[in-house]
Amino acid sequence: MKGLDIPSLEVFVAAVEEKSLSRAADRENLVTSAVSKRIAELEKKLERTLLLRHGRGVEPTPAGTLLYQRAKNILRSVQLAEMAVSKYSIDGMAKIRLAANPSTLLQFLPGKMAAFFKGRTNVSIDLVEAHSFDIPRMVAEGSVDIGIYHAKYPAAGVTSFPFVNDRVGLVVPLGHPLADRQELYLEDALDYDLLGYFPLHSLDKFLAYVGPSLSRPPTVKLQVSNFETRCSMIREGLGIGIVPERIASHYLGSMGLTLLRLKDDWAVRNFFVCVLSEADSSSIVMELLCNLSEDVAHNV
Repeated sequence: MKGLDIPSLEVFVAAVEEKSLSRAADRENLVTSAVSKRIAELEKKLERTLLLRHGRGVEPTPAGTLLYQRAKNILRSVQLAEMAVSKYSIDGMAKIRLAANPSTLLQFLPGKMAAFFKGRTNVSIDLVEAHSFDIPRMVAEGSVDIGIYHAKYPAAGVTSFPFVNDRVGLVVPLGHPLADRQELYLEDALDYDLLGYFPLHSLDKFLAYVGPSLSRPPTVKLQVSNFETRCSMIREGLGIGIVPERIASHYLGSMGLTLLRLKDDWAVRNFFVCVLSEADSSSIVMELLCNLSEDVAHNV
C-alpha cells in the first residue's frame, strides 16, 4: 500500500462528494478520463474496490467510505500545515500580517514598529492599509493576523484590546470666517462646503456615527482620502475638512491653515487592536500584540 499521493486523494474525495466522475473532473479542473485513471490507479495500489460505478454516477464501497474519511483528515492536515508555513516569509522568518487604517499608519505605527523590531531579527511584518470598517472582518477571515481599527465599541467576532485614542479637528484656511474660532461644534460649520473623507469613510456612515449632533447633512462637493491632499485642497479654498489633529499639525504652518478644536463627543476616537483569539495566535503575534496594547501586556 505504498504510493498514496495528495492529488489522487483530492480527486477521490471530489468523486465521493460529487457522486459523479464528470462533476469531480470539473471541480478539480481535469478531464473525466484523468479522474477515472487516477481512481483506477488508487484502487490498484490499495488492491481494493473503492467506488461502485452505475448509471447515476458513483458511490463509495465500505472500503471507499473509510478511505474517504481518512483522506478528508489528511487533506485537512495538509491544509493546516500549508497555512502554518504561509505565516513565514520565503527565507523562513516569522511573518506577521498587520492591517491598520491610514490614521494609525501615519500617527502611531512608526514608533511602535521601531520598538518592536529593536533586538529582533527573526520576524518580518507585512503592513496592509485598510478601512477601519473592514479590518475586524479581515482578521476574522484570517487574511491578516492582527488589525488596528477605530470604532465606538470593540467589534464582534474578534478579540479586541484598547490601543490608543486620538482627536479629529476642523482644518480651515487662514482668513476663513471660522479661523478666529478656537473651538466649535461641527454644527456651527455646516454653512461651508466640507471635504471628505469622513471618520468612517462615507457620508452615510459618518452621519450614522455622529448621530443627532448635526441638524442636517454637510454639503460635500469633493471627496479626498489622502490627508496631505485634503489639506492642499483646503488651502486652495475648496472647502474645510476634518483631519486628525496630530496629522494636521504637520501641514498648518507650511500651507497657511489653522486647526479648530471640535467640541463634539465623536471627535475623540477610540482605536482597538484585535486578533481572532489569543489561543489561536502564534507566540510572535502575541509578542507584537503585547507591544501594541498595554492591556495585553499586563495580563501575560
